[in-house]
Amino acid sequence: MHIWVDADACPAVIKDILYRAAQRWQRPLTLVANQMLRTPPSPLIRAVQVPRGFDVADDHIVQHVSAGDLVITGDIPLAAQVLDKSALVLSPRGERYTADTIRERLSLRDMMEELRSAGIDTGGPSAFSQADRRAFANALDRLMLGASRPLN
Repeated sequence: MHIWVDADACPAVIKDILYRAAQRWQRPLTLVANQMLRTPPSPLIRAVQVPRGFDVADDHIVQHVSAGDLVITGDIPLAAQVLDKSALVLSPRGERYTADTIRERLSLRDMMEELRSAGIDTGGPSAFSQADRRAFANALDRLMLGASRPLN
C-alpha cells in the first residue's frame, strides 16, 4: 500500500502523523503539491512538486494511484476519482470516504457551491482541532492495521 497525500491543503500536524506512520508501517509515502515541501530524510518519504494550475496535483495522484493504495485528501472530486480506481480514501479529519458515501458528499458539495454562487454565505469548515487530529490518527491506525493483516 502506497500512501498518497494531496498536500497543498493538508495540515502540517497531519503530515507529521503520516511521516511517523510511513516509518512505523514501512509504507511508501508521497506528498504531491504545487509548492516545494520539506520532508524528513527517509527512503520511504518523498515529495513531488507539480506545476501550478487547477487540479494538477489531483491529476498526478489519479494517474499514479493503484488499487489498494491510500489517498489522504479533503477534496471530494479527487476522492471520487481515486475510489473509482479502488483506492482507499481518508480525509485529514479522519473521515473515511467509500463508494457508498462519496456520491452523497459530491451532491452536498455541489449544493453548497450553488448556494455560494448565489451569494449566500455558507461559512467554511471549522478550525482544525485536537479532536480532528485524534480522529485522523485513529482512522489511519485502523486502516493500516487492516491492511497489514494477511488475507485468509
